[in-house]
Amino acid sequence: MPQHIAIVMDGNGRWAKKRFLPRVAGHVKGVEAIRRTIEGCIVRNIPYLTVFAFSSENWKRPGEEVSFLMNLFLSSLEKETDKLHDNDIRLKVVGDLSRFDVPLQKAITVAEEKTSKNSTLTLTVCANYGGRWDILQAARRMSSEGLDVKDMTEERLSSYLALSYAPEPDLFIRTGGETRISNFLLWQLAYSELYFTETFWPDFDNEELEKAIASFQSRERRFGKTSEQLTD
Repeated sequence: MPQHIAIVMDGNGRWAKKRFLPRVAGHVKGVEAIRRTIEGCIVRNIPYLTVFAFSSENWKRPGEEVSFLMNLFLSSLEKETDKLHDNDIRLKVVGDLSRFDVPLQKAITVAEEKTSKNSTLTLTVCANYGGRWDILQAARRMSSEGLDVKDMTEERLSSYLALSYAPEPDLFIRTGGETRISNFLLWQLAYSELYFTETFWPDFDNEELEKAIASFQSRERRFGKTSEQLTD
């Protein structure tokens, strides 16, 4: 069973368009899919779930859609934080949060602080996040602390990444039919098993999660070794 699943939740807009609905309707349904996936991870004793909610490139979308997404994020935090806490779920929000307005930043802080001691599942929401940004900010933080370049190692850099508190994802899932990583967790996905599905995110349910996990379990993870070494 994977210990950490990372998901690019793609296809909300296309799900809505297929039903002759505005794109924002797909985002609302997508929140329900997040709830189902959280429940699926808890049932399977998977301790880490990371979802890509809003990339640093998503600011290029139409202004009305971006505004709706920000309001949806805020309202979801206000509605869901108590539920997360009651179910022993820790919430982390990572990314360059400085671009968000003050009410949203405050809601994030409140939610993180309230759930900080929970341990059944760590839910990480990547918002205004990019893999390149993550590596760059880690390098800058290392440099600001006076670490000489010759003393930099992969382990030290990893400790400065936004998800340094979590193990690297075992399983990466992308819904919606696209087969790319899209600047998500570039460092952390180095040895993750990749799974792509045509299913749009609002339709992603327990059965779809089971398919992804079954695919993961069917693979041999060698991490540079040979099959014979693993057997030995």
